[in-house]
Amino acid sequence: MKAFLKFIAYLFHPVFIPLYGSLVYFQVTRKYTSLEMQVGNLLPIFILTVVIPIISFLILRNIGVINSIAMPTIKERKYPIYISIILLFMIIYKVIPNNYTIELYYYFIGLIIALFTVLMLLFAKFSNSIHMVGIGSLIMYLINLSVHFEINLTLSISVLILFGGLIASSRIYFRTHSKLEIFGGLMLGVTTQFITLSYWL
Repeated sequence: MKAFLKFIAYLFHPVFIPLYGSLVYFQVTRKYTSLEMQVGNLLPIFILTVVIPIISFLILRNIGVINSIAMPTIKERKYPIYISIILLFMIIYKVIPNNYTIELYYYFIGLIIALFTVLMLLFAKFSNSIHMVGIGSLIMYLINLSVHFEINLTLSISVLILFGGLIASSRIYFRTHSKLEIFGGLMLGVTTQFITLSYWL
């Protein structure tokens, strides 16, 4: 059970959420997107949201700013969020500008708002579960796409909700967050994606 929950936590690690949302978009969109267009978006998104954050983490750990991947202290959690916000801004300005793929553009806007809110709460000494922010964002985005493109994605949404429950269980099992921090993270992810909905639905 311990190994399974750890696997789920790594599978839905926050660094993968922007990429997962992008993959979901290209799978369900009814707009024509060539393979070249998909690769042209997904490759830089993968580099900016997965490769660079991992390299940044290794550098921060080597210089002693971060002690472990769990980042148990509030101070440690701030640095990766700073980096993530900057990288997400690079994506919406250079990779998927507003007039390109509006649905994907506002997904990233929602992620930026969520991370900025997490950062502000860290200054107030409250730590949300970023794992739950991520899965909450992904679930709400899939619901939004289902409504927007009028596609029945009930099964996919149900599977994501199941994974959301498993992620919450892993956070409690490993004692990385309290129930309040888990619930707060989930609501933050859902709410920020819901807020952006009116701009593209």
